[in-house]
Amino acid sequence: MSQVTTLRNAIGVEDSVVSKFGFTIGGILFLAAMAQISIPIPGSPVPVTGQTLGALLIGTAYGAGLGATTLFFYLIAGIAGAPVFTNHSSGFSHLTGATGGYLVGMLVASAITGFLAGRKWDQRISTVIPTMILGNLVIFGFGLIWLKQFTGQNWNWTISKGLTPFILGEILKIAIASTALPSLWRLVRK
Repeated sequence: MSQVTTLRNAIGVEDSVVSKFGFTIGGILFLAAMAQISIPIPGSPVPVTGQTLGALLIGTAYGAGLGATTLFFYLIAGIAGAPVFTNHSSGFSHLTGATGGYLVGMLVASAITGFLAGRKWDQRISTVIPTMILGNLVIFGFGLIWLKQFTGQNWNWTISKGLTPFILGEILKIAIASTALPSLWRLVRK
């Protein structure tokens, strides 16, 4: 039984195309709300946002397939003009600009964390922490490589503007997800 099927059963939702559509729309709205939690970083084209936490939570809660699908349609909605990105913005420039690598990294990270959650890695603190760290490494790996290419800056600048200011926030996000997910699954099992 998949992660999302277990979640649907726990809240009494039938596993169907309609429920998957509902979860996808709900996930897109959740990610859009998390994107509005945005703190600019002086000298950096990349703000601190709640999107990374949202992507990791969706991946682990929905599983690899539905998690990645939700992130994909979130990106499509933003490209198509829906105001789902930071500061209620939209457009293809978000994927081709300084933040594009982070957004693509979130898509890949949701698939990876969803895959691990399908193996119950999100149900114990001892395994959910490495899952969240891996998800963050993927997001920042894509983000930093793209940021360096986009800006043409050296690696020292890229790390100081694209990683260092985010470390404390990501530790907090990992702590939130790592404590919330096992607690959620204990509730679902009851």
